[in-house]
Amino acid sequence: MRKIEEKAKVMAQLAVFACPVCGEPLSVSGTSLLCPNGHRYDLAKKGTVNFLAKPSPTEYDTPMLEARRRVLQAGFFAPFIEAIGSRLGAGETVLDVGCGEGTPTAALAQSGALAVGFDISAPAIALAGRLATSAVFCVADLARLPFQDDSFAAVVDLFSPGAYHEFDRVLRPGGRLFKVIPAAGYLRELRQGLYAGTAKAEYSNQPVLDRFLAAYPGAVQTPLTYDFPVTAAQFSDVMKMTPLTWQADAAKRAAMLQSPPTSIHVDVCLLEASR
Repeated sequence: MRKIEEKAKVMAQLAVFACPVCGEPLSVSGTSLLCPNGHRYDLAKKGTVNFLAKPSPTEYDTPMLEARRRVLQAGFFAPFIEAIGSRLGAGETVLDVGCGEGTPTAALAQSGALAVGFDISAPAIALAGRLATSAVFCVADLARLPFQDDSFAAVVDLFSPGAYHEFDRVLRPGGRLFKVIPAAGYLRELRQGLYAGTAKAEYSNQPVLDRFLAAYPGAVQTPLTYDFPVTAAQFSDVMKMTPLTWQADAAKRAAMLQSPPTSIHVDVCLLEASR
């Protein structure tokens, strides 16, 4: 069976998609998604689907996304992805918000979840479509999710903006939201190396945390901190993948690449809330 047909079959089994134009449920016909009002979304050759009416500008180009894939497949996010995966039940439907090139989504699928990943970046989803995984991927807008109400047992948000009204809409009653936000020490080597003496050398997640707790007052907070060893090549990929470096002084970037650290500090907070 071709990949496009395999993904169409998975989408039919999931039965979670909704038309972003009219909100009606989408059903699978061949390798297309159709709604009762005649709106149609064709799957690409790798089994992904694009729900946007027009492309969305993004700085997340293919070289940056390929660098991100190399770093994530080396295990950079593994501790908190595994922490989330351990909290999921086998066969639960899971939505990965802003999934990028798809490595975390594929890892969640490996843990036994029925995973769907979406991103507004078409290049990211094109790369995600190349993965050998049971997860399915789509290009979609966070503000208007192409999913039916009460579709998912869990929503996972790794460093992406939170559209909490939409998350609550697509979560089943009793469904859980997992959100990972950076803490003060996240990527401290880059902050100090690139921005020492400026406001960017320090970071506080308090505004993001306050907004989450306002929406979910009973949320559980779990701090996760570790040092991830990197080779010079992996450090170069970290520099490419994080927006933190993109506006830094070119000379300081070059100096860090010339004498890279041997590890990167990861300092995050895993937030868990129930609908």
